[in-house]
Amino acid sequence: MIVGTAGHIDHGKTTLVRALTGVDTDRLKEEKARGISIELGYAYTPLANGDVLGFIDVPGHEKLVHTMAAGASGIDFGLLVVAVDDGVMPQTREHLAILSMLGVARGAVALTKTDRADAAQLEAVRGEIAALTEGTFLQGAPVFGTSATQMAQASQTSHAAHAGDPGVAALKDYLHAQAQALSRPEATGLFRLAVDRVFTLSGHGTVITGTAHAGQVRADDDATDLRLMPANTRVRVRGIHAQNQPSETGSAGQRCALNLAGIDKNAISRGDWIADARCFLPSKHVDVALTLLPSADAPVRAWAPLHVHIGAARHVAHVVPISAESLSPGQSGWVQLVFDEPVCAMPGDRYIVRNAQATRTVGGGRVLDPNAPDRKRRSASRQAGLQALTDMLDGGGLQPVLAHAPQGLDEAALQRLTGLPVSDIAAPESAVWIEPRNAQGARTLILDAHWKALRDRTEQALASFHQSAPDEPGPDSARLRRMAFPAMSDTLWTSLLDEMQRDGHIARNGPWLHLPTHTATLGTAESALAARLLPLLDAGAFDPPWVRDLAKLQGEPEDAVRQLLRKLLRRGEVAQVVKDLFYHRDQVRKLAALAADLATQPPGLNAAVFRDATGLGRKRAIQILEFFDRVGYTRRVRDTHVLRGESAYAAMQPPAEPVS
Repeated sequence: MIVGTAGHIDHGKTTLVRALTGVDTDRLKEEKARGISIELGYAYTPLANGDVLGFIDVPGHEKLVHTMAAGASGIDFGLLVVAVDDGVMPQTREHLAILSMLGVARGAVALTKTDRADAAQLEAVRGEIAALTEGTFLQGAPVFGTSATQMAQASQTSHAAHAGDPGVAALKDYLHAQAQALSRPEATGLFRLAVDRVFTLSGHGTVITGTAHAGQVRADDDATDLRLMPANTRVRVRGIHAQNQPSETGSAGQRCALNLAGIDKNAISRGDWIADARCFLPSKHVDVALTLLPSADAPVRAWAPLHVHIGAARHVAHVVPISAESLSPGQSGWVQLVFDEPVCAMPGDRYIVRNAQATRTVGGGRVLDPNAPDRKRRSASRQAGLQALTDMLDGGGLQPVLAHAPQGLDEAALQRLTGLPVSDIAAPESAVWIEPRNAQGARTLILDAHWKALRDRTEQALASFHQSAPDEPGPDSARLRRMAFPAMSDTLWTSLLDEMQRDGHIARNGPWLHLPTHTATLGTAESALAARLLPLLDAGAFDPPWVRDLAKLQGEPEDAVRQLLRKLLRRGEVAQVVKDLFYHRDQVRKLAALAADLATQPPGLNAAVFRDATGLGRKRAIQILEFFDRVGYTRRVRDTHVLRGESAYAAMQPPAEPVS
């Protein structure tokens, strides 16, 4: 368990931690000279069950609240410290608000300097504390009175109990009991740690410390791709201390020190993350649920600047209200935080905001979408999406989010959404995993109803194309996607077409796609003419006759020959390279095989190489290569054409039997 102190400056937080642990958390010369905490302090004490109880001691000065927030982001238990001679003070209120906004759910109150007040003063301060904590996680929490004099005596020894302060002893027993009763967080999920301190250690190099928010890390683990985020720099952990003890692992809920290899101290700052590469996609636009405290100094309107504390980081962001024009003190709503630089967050992460002058905490909440769109923020669809994320975070699972994802969610998005490796993500019963065509592709999780809607829409797009262009064989894959789903990923689109072809809902004619009912039937005269034209095209090999030449040879009108060849194109018996130039399908196969062979040899497949290999002129070679690009068999990369893969080569193979 990690205990975090909270309270006003000079209320005895550091002295109390020293009495409880024997550790002085003020390590800086300036802290000792001024007698106040400036930086985060850390202390640890062993428990009877072999675990270690950790303490984060935070500064109490109003100008150091940003440092306090960095430490509070990783605690399990809030220890609110109130001095009897002062009572509840401004930072007492602000620190309690911060702990509440960050989702801390367990805690206690330490009433310090009880030797400086009489019974009436003690009773009055207890009343202030009861009023302050009403409605918070500290309502009804135990209050422990401690003596400044006896704590000072305790600091001279290694254990608070030696000083004879019954209040400190009772508090220590309570904290130890709470820590041992607290179930250790499961080390599941993708590892991420919020960095709150960076330093170098002689003989070791760069060391960072922070609280692990999820997952588990192992020293010298090459199987996990760990990154310094948001810089996205790969790092390697060569040594770990967890809860101030050497360890092979660091797990969720523990204070960890990681010795990083191959990275300079100056490349890391407080607020960075050491995280599994699958956790974050840094973004400048983050949609959040925001609650303004009743004590907030002003409403939040469009583009108002706020200081945002998330993880161990502090940023300045502009606010764009989503669910209302503005938020008044005491109100809640959805807003988008627009940052100057990309930040890292995950759905459900807690944060707090302070006013533009950074003098007062005004609210906080939780992250909904860490990769939000920067347009149409207030659209009905967007608001429905935020409600789906809210429902998921409230325990609804993936069902509400998938219901709002008509094209499903791929593995990368699901991992960022849940913080889990894809192997641990449980799919709802109403959803299905769509497998990619190749092993390197990512799967997509989509609701059955949405998948059926995608299939139906694809069929409708094909039907519309056939109705508008009955003489055409059909669109190619790229054109059909532009018609039906221009924003769909390549992987999902390919999987959709593959399944529809397997089920017989669409058919392929070379590179062209069509409905099975879209056929070209030849009349008696057309069949006789086709029987004369096809041998001529085949005999023409790589340089077949043009439509006008075929018409002259057969004594037929050009329009009749052209119309018949278009029907043969729909049947898969010919391919049209350019207007009025048709190739026999067997010759297209030979050209495709030749192109594939040339593409694997230096200098690659280009117009000059293809011209020489085919014996054609440069113009015709370019026309054929552009045809291959157009139908998706190849793609142009500068001056060469590269194959798109086996699947593309299969697309060049017309059916063995013409469609009839």
